[in-house]
Amino acid sequence: MEKISRRKFLKLAGYGCGSLFLLQLFSRLGLSQLFASEFNGRARRQIQTDHDLVAVKGEDPKIITRKAIDALGGMSKFVKPGATVVVKPNIGWDRAPEYAANTNPGVVAVLVEMCFEAGAKRVNVFDNPCNSGERTYESSGIREAAQKAGAQVYFVDTWNYVKAVFEYDSPMKGWPIFRDAIECDTFINVPVLKHHGLTGLTMGMKNLMGVCGGSRGLMHFDNARKLADVADFIKPELTVIDAFRVLTRNGPTGGNLADVKLTQTVIASADIALADVYAARFAGKDPGSISVITEAVKRGLVSLDYSNKDILELTA
Repeated sequence: MEKISRRKFLKLAGYGCGSLFLLQLFSRLGLSQLFASEFNGRARRQIQTDHDLVAVKGEDPKIITRKAIDALGGMSKFVKPGATVVVKPNIGWDRAPEYAANTNPGVVAVLVEMCFEAGAKRVNVFDNPCNSGERTYESSGIREAAQKAGAQVYFVDTWNYVKAVFEYDSPMKGWPIFRDAIECDTFINVPVLKHHGLTGLTMGMKNLMGVCGGSRGLMHFDNARKLADVADFIKPELTVIDAFRVLTRNGPTGGNLADVKLTQTVIASADIALADVYAARFAGKDPGSISVITEAVKRGLVSLDYSNKDILELTA
């Protein structure tokens, strides 16, 4: 066995400590962010629906969701045969469905079913939870419901990000975005409508935080611009807002059934900003008080007055 001198031992130890430091540094920064490729967002698809927005009220979340999509013209408007589809609910909190902190599992399940009925090859369901992913996916009921409908349900992979690039100045420049949210044929955004202590409400644009990596805390600085930019980056083909149960206070986590109002409604539109304006009014809020909506108005994406839009309201 070769005898190692004291100097050589210290040198090897130094290399080892240096390597350990680099590994720890890379772990903190995220190797995915160091080596991620750049991407300038999904292509925008012009989808002509039968109505600008449909809201359906009824006792069964699956039935009213199906009726809303059918009234827009059917899932085939959004999903083509052989497509890879993302159905992106809110799976942020370790809460059972009745607490309305996450998207209703029945809404998610029927959307997955309708995607396959339209000919989808694969449907992916994921989010970037605030609480433990394993507990949240289980207690929300979404994993079980979506898997039974045939979806691939999994966690956001921190090694699978791209860096966001924009054609304009954006606070989201270089931000890590989950690759699977971009490399899909159809993106269906499925938030739950609920109170949020910082942003006022969680709706369509706010729900897209779940495709972002990086610091969730930093996302809340200049939040309106960031969320509007993420919406422009992802360009969801369809937004379905779950308003079956609405968390009216103590959001976004909830935890008290006294804060939940049973409103038994689903809102669907190809226009994410219009869906947010309608949902804000549905929740009894002035849309102009929601910063991400005012940002969308400033960009000319939506008007607070949607009286000139084709809005269909139904009862199932």
